[in-house]
Amino acid sequence: MAHVVLEARLAEAGLDDRVSVDSSGTGDWHVGRPMDSRAAGTLSGAGYDPSRHRAQQYDASGADAYDLVLAMDHDNLADLGGRSARVALFRDLDPVGTGEDVPDPYYGGDDGFTEVLAMVERTSDALVTELTAALAADSPQT
Repeated sequence: MAHVVLEARLAEAGLDDRVSVDSSGTGDWHVGRPMDSRAAGTLSGAGYDPSRHRAQQYDASGADAYDLVLAMDHDNLADLGGRSARVALFRDLDPVGTGEDVPDPYYGGDDGFTEVLAMVERTSDALVTELTAALAADSPQT
């Protein structure tokens, strides 16, 4: 869900040509499969297109290709080797729940997906704001 929302927010901000988003799990459970139908339905109902998303597994050998890796929860953060200059929690940027996990709604009801979407949207907005400022600071002044 975060991948789809963040890409949409970056496109809206005109940053999609400067920032790329990739997502993967730390396990191989769903590799190659589309996202959970409830997650896709929640995204579609909110105006997003989840159809292109396919699960993949994180490959630590390619970690240098990323400027920033955001884990959705503390277990994933541990799987990534913990915090570093380039590894953090997604919700570290959430203005409401800084440093908290994004809960996995998989075993709950549909409203869990709606709650996660709200977290992802506000955190993505905050991330895009940070990226906009960082990229503006890196751009040559004319």
